[in-house]
Parts: sequence; structure tokens; C-alpha cells
Amino acid sequence: MRLQKFLSAAGICSRRHAESMIRAGQVSVNGQVVREQGVQVSESDQVAVRGKKVTLSDASRIYILLNKPVGVISSCSHRGRKVVTDLVRVKERIFPIGRLDEDSCGLILLTNDGPLHHMLSHPSFDEEKEYWVTTKNSLSEGDLRKLSEGVTILGKRTRKATVYRRAANGFGIILKEGRNRQIRRMVEALENEVTFLERRRVGHIQLGDLPAGKWRYLTDAERLTLPTVQEYSTEMFGNETVSAEKKRLRLKKPTASSSSQRPKRKPRP
Repeated sequence: MRLQKFLSAAGICSRRHAESMIRAGQVSVNGQVVREQGVQVSESDQVAVRGKKVTLSDASRIYILLNKPVGVISSCSHRGRKVVTDLVRVKERIFPIGRLDEDSCGLILLTNDGPLHHMLSHPSFDEEKEYWVTTKNSLSEGDLRKLSEGVTILGKRTRKATVYRRAANGFGIILKEGRNRQIRRMVEALENEVTFLERRRVGHIQLGDLPAGKWRYLTDAERLTLPTVQEYSTEMFGNETVSAEKKRLRLKKPTASSSSQRPKRKPRP
């Protein structure tokens, strides 16, 4: 496992922050300070951060739901600005899963579970996310249909989404992708403007009536809905992370129809 991945899995920090700590000479392996990125470590290696030993079993996994207010940055640190971790006072080092724009509000998850953070933050992870949106001008049925079928933003068409009306100028939308400022850009493609955007749900986890700026731990039932490393067959000590689906496709034997359609190789002269 790469050293920065080890630190993230132990709940010390995000991978990006781990890379900064390594460059700053704050991490040692077997008593030797490491400044190179990508150094491989195993469970038998002695890893320390600022002299304190770190192991994968150190992390007591916690999972937190925060109702992020408008104006707060979805980050662990941002000089001179309030960030989501400022609102959640716990002894563990936690980091937000994914991002929610500064001018948007609603549900954001925070955790010290490094592997889960990596999985849920990856663009390929397609967990449903539900939003409530208010626009400057009213929306026609045709507008809602376009949002549902997909519109082109930044040169690429968005995936189909579930869209439902909430008011003359308000709608709910369920996405299975998370491109940068996606909903705002989708509405702009209709020559309209978002005036309010709130994330209401991620997967099976609902925001409910939690007030803005408040947080709570996930319930046991909610934690059971989170994906696990085992579900995705994450090879924590392999050279790379391989999903179970990729393994299945790699090992799957070609069917008769697919074999027959495969072009035959010409014999070598």
C-alpha cells in the first residue's frame, strides 16, 4: 500500500493532506523520515506521524451527517474562511466526503474512514443524490423534461435524471453523477438561474429536519447502508485498487455469441 493511502486508511488525514505531510518530512517509516511520494508500506512496517505511531487499527470509525449552511467551504482547511470541519467538534480527524458548493447547503457526510472516503468521493461512484432547487424564473414542463433527459454542459451531455416539480419555480432532482456545479450549469443551459440549492439525500441517508449548521452521528441503520470495502473488493495492500465488478469482467469467459463476433487473427507468415 502506498504510504499516503496508509495514512488515509488509518483515519489520520485525506490522501492529499498526507502527501503534503510527507513532503514536509512529518512522516517516518521504520524510524526513517520519508519525503518521497508513493513509498510502499505493509502492516509490518512501523509508520509514525510527528513521532506518534500509526496503525490501521487505531482508527475508531465515525460517520457524521452535517447540514452545511450557505457560505461554508466543503474542505478541512481554507485560509480565512469557515470550513465544514469547523462546525463539527470531535476529537477524531475527519474529512468531508465529496463536495457541496459554497453557495449551496444541505447534507454532507464526514468521516475518518479513509477507504470509504476514497470510494464515495471517486467520480465513478454513482450513489443517488437528491436535491431541492429553486430557480429565478418559472419552469415549464418542457424544461423539467430536458433536465430529466439530459442537457449539454461543458461540451458533454449529462446522464438521465429523475426530476419532479415542487413549485412553479422549484423542482427536485435525483442524480447519479456529480460534475462540478452540475445542477447550476444545467439550469443555466435553460437560460434560467438557480437561487437556492439544497442536498436532501445521499443514497438511503436523509437530511430530514436537521437545522442548518447542526450535525449528528449516523444511526446504526444508516451505517449499514454505506458501502463497504469488501463490497468493492478493495485490495488495500495491492498495487492498485480493483473493484469487484472489474474483476468479474476480467475473469468472465466470453460467450458463444461474443466469441463468434471476435475477428480471427491472421496466421503469422
